Amino acid sequence: MESNWQHTGVRVYTFSDKEEKFGTKWWYKLCLRCHQKDSTPSWQPSWWKKTFPFPFFPTYRQAAQQLCILLFFLLIWGITYVEIGEAVTIDGELFSMTILVIAAYLMGWLWLKITTLPALIAMLLTGILFQNLHLVHMTDRYRKLNQDLRKVALVIILMRAGLGLDASVLKKHYAAVLQLGLLPWIVECVAISVTSHYLLSLPWIWSFLLGSMIASVSPAVVVPCLFRLRDDGYGVAKGIPTLLLAAAAIDDSISVAVFAIILNAMFSTGSSTYNIIVGPLSIVAGLALGWIWGTIASVIPEKGDVYVVPLRFLILFLGGLFSLFISNLVGWSGAGPLAIVSSGFVAAYFWSKEGWVINKNPVSNIFRILWIFFEPILFAFTGAQITISALDPEVVKMGAICLITCLLIRMVATFIISFGCGLNKKEKVFIGVTWLAKATVQAALGPAALDLVNNGKSSGLSFLEDEKYAKIILTMSVLSVVLSAPLGAILIAITGPRLLSREPESKTPTDIEIAENASITPL
Repeated sequence: MESNWQHTGVRVYTFSDKEEKFGTKWWYKLCLRCHQKDSTPSWQPSWWKKTFPFPFFPTYRQAAQQLCILLFFLLIWGITYVEIGEAVTIDGELFSMTILVIAAYLMGWLWLKITTLPALIAMLLTGILFQNLHLVHMTDRYRKLNQDLRKVALVIILMRAGLGLDASVLKKHYAAVLQLGLLPWIVECVAISVTSHYLLSLPWIWSFLLGSMIASVSPAVVVPCLFRLRDDGYGVAKGIPTLLLAAAAIDDSISVAVFAIILNAMFSTGSSTYNIIVGPLSIVAGLALGWIWGTIASVIPEKGDVYVVPLRFLILFLGGLFSLFISNLVGWSGAGPLAIVSSGFVAAYFWSKEGWVINKNPVSNIFRILWIFFEPILFAFTGAQITISALDPEVVKMGAICLITCLLIRMVATFIISFGCGLNKKEKVFIGVTWLAKATVQAALGPAALDLVNNGKSSGLSFLEDEKYAKIILTMSVLSVVLSAPLGAILIAITGPRLLSREPESKTPTDIEIAENASITPL
């Protein structure tokens, strides 16, 4: 411990003193969680430590970063005010939307510090709160901006999923990955479709649209929870975190693709024969376009280029945006999501041969940083479309029964389906628990049908019927996040140490070792 006395005889409290004196206090531990100590030396004014002692206040470096962000926000606001005018004043729509996003980010950050649950739950609830307290308002003029921002968020989600797919894992254990990624998804999709048809009175096409969306697992919830268990040595002997990461990416990809195909078929004005044919063609076209674009991103720019990281990022990001928008324009909406995922997968595969680690390369890190900004946009805007007073209590009640029933069905199905994957009974139960959490895809796709209806598109029914069913889809998407995301995160944290075997700390592989060796044996 550092000396508590200087030569002047004046007592000076050190960080160790504070830990000894206040270490057991809950508020002190909360301060430590909110203001983590910097691991690298940093300069600070001589008066900073005395005026703003750590950890009750952030370090000078942390405070300076936060001030920079605040200054950036004020400068951007000033520029937009000069160019746009009233829309960014206190009573303007853009101002209220911006405040919503900032509030959602801050609530998500605080939520993470107080709980171990994902921040997206707090962001979603913030959007619902702002909408129902009438703190945010959006007219048709800015609803299109809202939709486009959520599409950008979808591109980021899907590209991260593609970049996270490890070809070596898929090659060595493709049967187990497909078994765990596809079959439980199919079971839950059918279960949701059937139960929502009878409990919520949705037409079959609408119920299958709902099923394709709800059945998706959320990596935003699952992956951080699995990484925490992996860091403690749980499940690493069989590479369960790596296996589930690959399976979750497959699960998400098929969910988004099938949802887009069904949505396109519902709102397409073409013939029935064309709508039937366009589904398989969209899958083939999406995979082909993604393969070509991912290959291009692996050879252009040249790997030794000093600007290789930003150029590779721009190729994938802009290519993903183009794929999504052009596929919607030509009516092949299922092709865009598949093209994004497959382009990320192919590019990451070729980059790994150059020494870049799967999902740990500089381009993946840029998408991870972008997600920090777009996560509150996606979840806050999704929550802001829910008006509690307009919800049908019967829909909420029957929707909750539908979701809980189908989650239990998926758990049992996963236990049965994982037969032959080299897992023991406890590990099968754990995977069933892991597959409960919903969040990311549901928030991204939940408002899609309502957006089309509000834009004047029709599924062949009257406007009031389309609006009613689209609002049920949105309500179910939000309900699935609110119910399953915290439940899944809590159950993973509780059951992981009890159901998974633990490796000694010295044998726990690092992220790089897992990615390089893909150690899932003996699966």
